[in-house]
Amino acid sequence: FLMIRRPPRSTRKESSAASDVYKRQRMTNTQSEFGVQYDSLSDMVAFGVAPAVLMFSWVLSDLGKIGWMVAFLYMACAALRLARFNTKPDSRVFFGLASPAAAGAIATTVWVWTEYMATPVNFELGVALAIVTSLVALLMVSNIRYYSPKQLNMKEGVPYAYMLGIVGLFALVFANPPVVLLLIAICYISSGPIQGLLRR
Repeated sequence: FLMIRRPPRSTRKESSAASDVYKRQRMTNTQSEFGVQYDSLSDMVAFGVAPAVLMFSWVLSDLGKIGWMVAFLYMACAALRLARFNTKPDSRVFFGLASPAAAGAIATTVWVWTEYMATPVNFELGVALAIVTSLVALLMVSNIRYYSPKQLNMKEGVPYAYMLGIVGLFALVFANPPVVLLLIAICYISSGPIQGLLRR
């Protein structure tokens, strides 16, 4: 059983502000070596540790050692994905599921269940969720290609249809955030393997 003490609000604000500063420095190519390492650590906590702890506290803890193994697998795969991105940043496409997308899928799954399902998670569903979590983890360290926003050339302008689609997507998200975000995560995660099969 894990007991996590919530840090003071001032500490959380300072940590978040520092992380935002380092991210802006990375975007403008003015970051220091300390900033690079701090940013990587914050990404690991946000996209690796937090989703694993969330799934473990929600359902994986009921599976005993299997739950511990799945949670550790997710954190390890997230760390490897971030390490690969730091050593060889993705250019036009993502090779392997991006860790923020994986974390979003995990978080929205818990959000939808707690928001709309009144029944507790039984053992069978817990096993199914453990399998899904493991598959998401393995997709992060795979070589499957995923769409990257870097394919858009901002210097040449963004197509009107693309901007209209973004506005419509935001409207759908505001209408029902947990369900729409989960559907987006499922579609994005599935797009990589499907496109890989179609390219064969």
